[in-house]
Amino acid sequence: MTSVEYDLKGKSLILETGRLAKQSDGAVVAKYGDTVVLATVVADTRVKEGLDFFPLTIDYQEKAYSAGKIPGGFLKREGRPTEKEILTSRMIDRPLRPLFKKGFYSETQGIVSVLSYGDENIADILSITVLSAALMISDIPFDGPVASVRVGRIGDEIIINPAIEEMDELNLNLIVAGTEDAVTMVEGGGEEVSEDVMLSAIDKAHEEIKKLAAFQNDFREKTGKPKRPVVEPVTNEELTEAIKSHTLDKMKDSVKIPDKLQRQEALNNLLNETIEHLYNSEEDDDGKVREIANIFYDLEKEFVRDMILNENLRVDGRGPGDIRHIECDINLLPRVHGSALFVRGETQALAAVTLGTSSDEQKIDSLEGDSYKSFMLHYNFPPFSVGEVKPLRSPGRREIGHGALAERALKPVIPTNELFPYTIRVVSDILESNGSSSMATVCGASLALMDAGVPIKSPVAGIAMGLIKEDDKVVVLKDILGVEDHLGDMDFKVSGTEEGITAFQMDVKIKGVNREIMERALSFAREGRLHILDKIKETISIPRENLSPNAPRIFTMKIKQEKIKDVIGSGGKVIKGIIEQTGVKIDIDDAGLICIASNDELSVSKAKSIIDGIVEDPEIGRIYKGIVKKIMDFGAFVEILPGTDGLLHISQISDKHVKKVTDELKEGDEVQVKVLDIDRAGKIRLSRKEAMAEEKSPF
Repeated sequence: MTSVEYDLKGKSLILETGRLAKQSDGAVVAKYGDTVVLATVVADTRVKEGLDFFPLTIDYQEKAYSAGKIPGGFLKREGRPTEKEILTSRMIDRPLRPLFKKGFYSETQGIVSVLSYGDENIADILSITVLSAALMISDIPFDGPVASVRVGRIGDEIIINPAIEEMDELNLNLIVAGTEDAVTMVEGGGEEVSEDVMLSAIDKAHEEIKKLAAFQNDFREKTGKPKRPVVEPVTNEELTEAIKSHTLDKMKDSVKIPDKLQRQEALNNLLNETIEHLYNSEEDDDGKVREIANIFYDLEKEFVRDMILNENLRVDGRGPGDIRHIECDINLLPRVHGSALFVRGETQALAAVTLGTSSDEQKIDSLEGDSYKSFMLHYNFPPFSVGEVKPLRSPGRREIGHGALAERALKPVIPTNELFPYTIRVVSDILESNGSSSMATVCGASLALMDAGVPIKSPVAGIAMGLIKEDDKVVVLKDILGVEDHLGDMDFKVSGTEEGITAFQMDVKIKGVNREIMERALSFAREGRLHILDKIKETISIPRENLSPNAPRIFTMKIKQEKIKDVIGSGGKVIKGIIEQTGVKIDIDDAGLICIASNDELSVSKAKSIIDGIVEDPEIGRIYKGIVKKIMDFGAFVEILPGTDGLLHISQISDKHVKKVTDELKEGDEVQVKVLDIDRAGKIRLSRKEAMAEEKSPF
């Protein structure tokens, strides 16, 4: 067994190999405090014929036993991946994928398993580093190492890997991954932070990443295997020249067609024509068709990139800093609580808002413990949005990732439960897609939330940036198309308000980007974000004052904690009675916050009045309509508020002499009484006599 040790924030991070999972190509156990993570990698020794892409699968799994828990449900075992596991799997994949050797097409799988979950708040972040370490010591051709850290900000202080108890205090929360030379992935968000703060946090994260990368290199020197040889694909120069000669002029015309479907149809027709021209079914094998197609796509990529770099011209005719035409519309769906359509070029996002009560909150079962989520954003990407035919399935990793990014972008402006006690669900259905449907989702959701009357702090807009880089030539693209995402070197998404950034995601397909490029991209993104916000505000600038008539009405009231039991009653008798009497829905939390929900405002008012009566404290000098509960020789006990009795002494029953209490009163009578006094023990003295006198008084 081989191990190395690194000091991380005063605790030892230990990487070890040679003990567990020895039949994998690379296996590393990372230990940090009570957190233990196992990473394994295996690459098939066979190469699938005909592959022109790298078949990599990354899976992150959290074992329930790692936190001393038994999974819920009937099966009592881990089932389909949770949203956190899916998002973490994507997060691990993104910085690693670009660093495998070109031409390595063996099916490869990396699995990260959390075996012990400590309170260090690092298991998911550690996964990128430990899987990179497993790749480094394996024979798999990988140009790492890659490491990652979480960087947060409390007040004005930027901190690396904040503790779990510090998470609620963060106004910036980023996960940053990179190599010794550059940053390769950023994921996270903030509470309207500036571009300068964002860059400073990334810089500080990269300082720590460099040390963790060097730590992995030391580990590899001690225990690494020789790397497998990789034969890089050799370009068929003769065939390439033949394709160029046949297609180049036509390709120049085809790629400049602004409409996506028309452009793609022209290119597909040109490809089919080229195959017919160069492929001889009697002499050539089927592999030649694939080879022609690959060379054709490479030429298309080369031409599009060259056009951007040298002519500042994009396939739809825009310049690098131009944003496509934007349209916004709201209140499209009459029965929906809030709806909007956001259109940017050939991308359409239809957003719908549904408002519910606290019983609609999503319960999150995680290693940290159960929690509840009152704001949800779900993203759907049906195949017709890109003109394809595919079976509809449950949301895939991409849909979950895009939805999580948009949700993160909007969360800082969502009102607190005390201000707006609703569960909020936003659904974004992508109806047409050609470039950054996740950022269109952010814009559409902002419009729909304001249409629904949700008092968001301010609207949020998002924009996707791209990058074309060849040697020293660099062009940053604003509002990228799908083809520019596919053929470019970076996908850089920024969401925020006029005040600052709320969400940030960066992925690169090259070996990283420097600070100068990120600074330019952030500056471009701010310009674009403000432009889109202006378009949003032309349609609706502030949330509607009134909710949709179809939305439930929720009234909140705060009562003393000692009164909670009075409202609930023995076995829930009192609260059930209020619900049956009024038809409302009532939720009470442990702090005494009561939410009363109904589509009928009169029912809400009635329920509130009943609860007010239950929790109200009696006041000296006030007259109440009470009910005689018990007759005694010396007087009667009268209930003036639910559960609150006072003594009406025989001398205070009437302004005339009363011999027997039963001469004037019987149990169940309604009587007007005045509170004379409340002693320290809470005993209440009542007077019917004084109440009667005040009624007769002309003043």
